[in-house]
Amino acid sequence: MKIQENISLKPYNTFGIDVQAKRFVTVNSLLELKKIVATEKELFLISGGSNMLLTKTIEDLVIHLDFKGIIVNETEKDSVFVTAEAGENWHDFVIWCISQNYGGLENLSLIPGNVGTSPIQNIGAYGVEIKDTFHQLEALEIETGKLRVFNNKECNFGYRNSVFKNELKGKYIITSVTFKLTKHKHNFNISYGAIKEGLKAIENPTLKDISDTIIAIRERKLPDPAKIGNSGSFFKNPVITKNTFEVLQKKYPNAPHYVVSENEIKVPAGWLIEQCGFKGKRFGDTGIHENQALVLVNYGNATGKEIYSLAQKIQQKVKDAFTISLEIEVNVI
Repeated sequence: MKIQENISLKPYNTFGIDVQAKRFVTVNSLLELKKIVATEKELFLISGGSNMLLTKTIEDLVIHLDFKGIIVNETEKDSVFVTAEAGENWHDFVIWCISQNYGGLENLSLIPGNVGTSPIQNIGAYGVEIKDTFHQLEALEIETGKLRVFNNKECNFGYRNSVFKNELKGKYIITSVTFKLTKHKHNFNISYGAIKEGLKAIENPTLKDISDTIIAIRERKLPDPAKIGNSGSFFKNPVITKNTFEVLQKKYPNAPHYVVSENEIKVPAGWLIEQCGFKGKRFGDTGIHENQALVLVNYGNATGKEIYSLAQKIQQKVKDAFTISLEIEVNVI
């Protein structure tokens, strides 16, 4: 474990932003992490680097979490508890669970990032979120160096949200996550139209069939970060009041939407951005992906500040056109 100086973070974030870390260390075990926390308190964590936009040099010690391992803890009649270390690649972990016929995570296939960061924003896709299968996590408190277990309720999960993005932000380092998955009787969530269409020729779909279908959908819609720098969905889908939606619907009768509650309607942020004419537009090395207006991209040498400036421009246009505020989903550093 060696602390390096003046290291580029370009290989460590999926946007491919080239900013410097004044000091940088890769941590391969919990023991190494405890040693670092015992002597350093101003820390900046990078795991998969998939949910951040870096706009400046990082002055704090950058810790790259890279410890891995998957353990099957215990099983019940129809379920199993599986623990993955923080440095495990999320998609690889999902595929491993499917290979063991463990169900519950298949709809979350091909989401970039690592297991340790997945609970922070309660990652979700196609009707499924982390909270649906989450059992508990272990996290190291930076101030004391002690491990603490958080259960589902204590994480206070919300839409792309958790306690770790709010009151406990910067206070804990998640070291492992445990999921409760199904073993035999799986509860498939295939209500989304694109999934139904992809599975229409399969009479009795398996976990792998669902995962393969979702992978195919995501590959059609979303750019591969290894080829075009991006962080997936840049904005949250806004939840608006029923009255606000009714005003919107008068102008756009076919506006896509999802009923959240009696007085809450969720509208796709990508649709709003597309209506403002941004889809597929390029501004130098920054732009909006041609297949999904929710994805901002780095075509090569864009800076984090340039991408953030584009995001602000999009927010203002949507606000002016629809009186709807878009909230940024990624962490802007």
